[in-house]
Amino acid sequence: MADSAKKENAKKAKASKPDFFKGVKAEFKKISWPDKDSLMKQSVAVVCISVVLGAVIAVLDFLMQYGVDFLTSL
Repeated sequence: MADSAKKENAKKAKASKPDFFKGVKAEFKKISWPDKDSLMKQSVAVVCISVVLGAVIAVLDFLMQYGVDFLTSL
């Protein structure tokens, strides 16, 4: 009985692969892709925020390292 259930599930899995890809294709058609101007503005914003955040983290890291070095030298 368990073997027949496994075989049925395997048949269903094989049959559903084309359905899955049809569904993926249908969902991709629903996506509203941004235009070039919007994409450029958002990309520049992401890069700028990443650079600023990286600088803030670097400064905090330097200050914490300096503080720990100061405390361990006492």
